Amino acid sequence: MKIVALSGSVVGSKTRTIMNEVVRQIQTYDESTNVTLIDLAEHNIQYSDGRQFIDYTGDTGYVARTIMDADALIIGTPIFQASIPGALKNIFDLLPVNAFENKVVSIVVTAGSSKHYLVAEQQLKPILSYMKAQLVQTIVFAEEKDFQQKQLVNDDVEFRIGRLVEDTHLLTRTFKKIQEETEDAYGF
Repeated sequence: MKIVALSGSVVGSKTRTIMNEVVRQIQTYDESTNVTLIDLAEHNIQYSDGRQFIDYTGDTGYVARTIMDADALIIGTPIFQASIPGALKNIFDLLPVNAFENKVVSIVVTAGSSKHYLVAEQQLKPILSYMKAQLVQTIVFAEEKDFQQKQLVNDDVEFRIGRLVEDTHLLTRTFKKIQEETEDAYGF
């Protein structure tokens, strides 16, 4: 199984901190999982200009192809000004409309306060659904108070990450099995 953990911002440290924990827990849960962490802060991503994702080169091409090759995606995003970052939205714009068809997608959110909880529900989930994602319904939400000195310090958030990792694996395996059974029914 190939999972991409996407840290969807070019600034700040909380999203990367929590995504590091996601990767650690994926590796602990199933050592055979091929997990790739993509931190948008470490890549020079072009703005979407309408080309097919396979026509981009450099960091933009690498990120787009890596996401498209994954079985599952765990998206980490901060909430800025009651919205997802433009850098993350640009990633969605680089990909085809059905980019997440046959992919499981999970969400991890960091925000300054609990008032931003619904941003993922009202903005991110509709985009992912439009792009045909099989969504893990629960999200992990972490606030400012869950971090100290660039470290995650809330055991409950760590526990919820573990459950999200487990749910992502289970849904991905289940969905793959359903796909295989459907394809086998055609008999050619």
